[in-house]
Amino acid sequence: MGRVDGKVAIVTGGASNPGLGRATAMALGREGARVVVTDVDLAGAENTAAAIRDAGGQALALHQDVTSESRWQEVIAETVKAYGRLDVLVNNAGIAVLKPIANLSLADWNRQIDVNLTSVFLGCKYAMAQMKTSGGGAIVNLSSVAGLVGLATCSAYSAAKGGVRLMTKVVAVEGGADNIRCNSVHPGVIWTNMQAAAVGSSNPGDANVAAARIPLGRVGQPEDIANCILYLASDEANYVTGAEFTVDAGMTAI
Repeated sequence: MGRVDGKVAIVTGGASNPGLGRATAMALGREGARVVVTDVDLAGAENTAAAIRDAGGQALALHQDVTSESRWQEVIAETVKAYGRLDVLVNNAGIAVLKPIANLSLADWNRQIDVNLTSVFLGCKYAMAQMKTSGGGAIVNLSSVAGLVGLATCSAYSAAKGGVRLMTKVVAVEGGADNIRCNSVHPGVIWTNMQAAAVGSSNPGDANVAAARIPLGRVGQPEDIANCILYLASDEANYVTGAEFTVDAGMTAI
């Protein structure tokens, strides 16, 4: 307990259950952070915030379309009004439209770039300005193994996630003088609602079709990613910035 005591954290895309954002928000709340859970699904975000409060933590939910610049400014202002500061931002919100390039429309491409990459730029831009006023902070950007290697049907998704990987390093370089750390996390096959949609099944066992490509031989759980993010958000990682953390059970080692 207490690994992020006193810190104020925003977690985007925190509604989906099971999902990386929800698991991350729960982990941060359990370890003492005051958590602002945002999502376009306000009811789902409130469900996550309520679960944190029921467990003895502090949390509030806000509606957020992460592609809206003005809403980013409002969310950060509302966070500071509620809790007085901003120490941690987890850019988690994302979508996946998985199609071969020949079948991918320009609208599909643009939407994934907007949600998965442009939103991260906006979050970093406005979080950095606020963190600078309070002596620093930690930003964790969710990329993917698809941002490291080529995967069929993932052209737009991979382009966005690869962009997140390199933008994270730029933010780390630019933010260093203000004690703002920024790192990326690259999940492998994790059982979330997004993964369920990708395999067309609500049965986690159906994702094991990929087990032959995973050295540990199993699909991961949202908590596997949340634990990595928790470390990066905490002072345990106060000398870690500009790094990429691949949490993929060895997928990219093959």
